Amino acid sequence: MKQSKRRFFALAAVLVAFALFCPALTCRAEAATAAKAECVVEVSSRRFLHERNAEAQLPMASTTKILTAIIVLEDCDLDEEVTVPQAAEGTEGSSVYLRAGETYTVRDLLYGLMLRSGNDCAVTLALHHSGSIQAFSAVMNARAAMMGAAGSSFMNPHGLPNDEHYTTARDLALVAAYAMENDDFREIVSCKYYEPRGWKNKNKMLYTYEGAIGVKTGFTVAAGRCLVTSAEREGMKIVSVVLACPEMYERTAELLDAAFSAYRLYPLCDRTQGFDGYAILQDFSYPLTESERGQIVLRGVTTMPLPENAGEFAGQLLIYLGNDLIFSQNLYIMER
Repeated sequence: MKQSKRRFFALAAVLVAFALFCPALTCRAEAATAAKAECVVEVSSRRFLHERNAEAQLPMASTTKILTAIIVLEDCDLDEEVTVPQAAEGTEGSSVYLRAGETYTVRDLLYGLMLRSGNDCAVTLALHHSGSIQAFSAVMNARAAMMGAAGSSFMNPHGLPNDEHYTTARDLALVAAYAMENDDFREIVSCKYYEPRGWKNKNKMLYTYEGAIGVKTGFTVAAGRCLVTSAEREGMKIVSVVLACPEMYERTAELLDAAFSAYRLYPLCDRTQGFDGYAILQDFSYPLTESERGQIVLRGVTTMPLPENAGEFAGQLLIYLGNDLIFSQNLYIMER
C-alpha cells in the first residue's frame, strides 16, 4: 500500500510539473513565431484572405519604403539625375553610403532604397520629390489615404522610429497591393541583383520561396521584424504582411502556402464576351475557395425601356458571393 501511495504521489508530482511547465513552454514557442499583426490580400480584387490583429496601429520600420518608392515612381522621371544633398549623407540606419555631391539617377536611388534599404536613398528621393521631409510626408499621407490606408500616419520616408509614424497590417497590404500593380515597381522589388551598382537584394524570400516577386523587409528595435512579401502562382498574385514577427520568413511562407492552397483566382466576367447580350468594359476575377464557387451569382439589372443605340447605358451587372455584392459594372447596348 505504501509503495502504491508513493507511486501515486510521484505520478501526481510529474503531472503537476507537466501542467506547470508545458503551458509556459508552449506560450514561449508561440511568442517566438507569432506576428503581432498579419494580413494577406489578393492583389487584383483586394480581397482579404487572412487577417489577424490587422487593424492594430504599429511601427513598420523600412516597409515604409514601399510607399516612398511608389510615390517617386509615379511622380518622377526615373532617368533624371539627382545630386545627393548634405542632409542625406550619414543618415542613421541601413545605408548605401551616399556622399553629398555625388550624382545618381532616380532609378539608381530606387534600387538602393528597395534592395539595400538605404535610408540615405530615402532622404535623397524625398528631398528631390518635395523639397523637405515634412512636405514629402504630407504627400505620403495623402497618397496612402487614396490607396485605402486610413489607419496610418507617415512622418518620414524611411521608417526610422517616430511615435507618430505607424501603420496597420491591413493598410500596408493595401499600399503594397497598389504598388505591385506598377510595372516599374515590380521590376525593382523582384530584382535579386542590381548590376550597375553591385547591390544584392536583402529579401530572402526571393531566393527561398517559389513564386516570390517582392517586396520589402524592415527592422528596428521598436518595430521588430517586419516583412511584406508578394508571390504569384497560377495567375494569382498575393501580398502578405507580418509586423513584429520574430520568425518573419517562416511565418510568411506559412501564410502564403495557406492562401495558395485554399484559393484560386477565377474569371467571373470577360469584356470580350460581354454579359447576356450586353457589352461590358471590365474583366473581373476573384479569389474563391472550392466551396465558394457554387455561391457566385451574376445578375443583370436593366433599364426600362431599353435604349436602342449601340453604346448607350442599359443597366448594371451585379456579382454576388452568397448575399454579398462583390463587384458591379455598367451594361451597354452592344453593337449589332
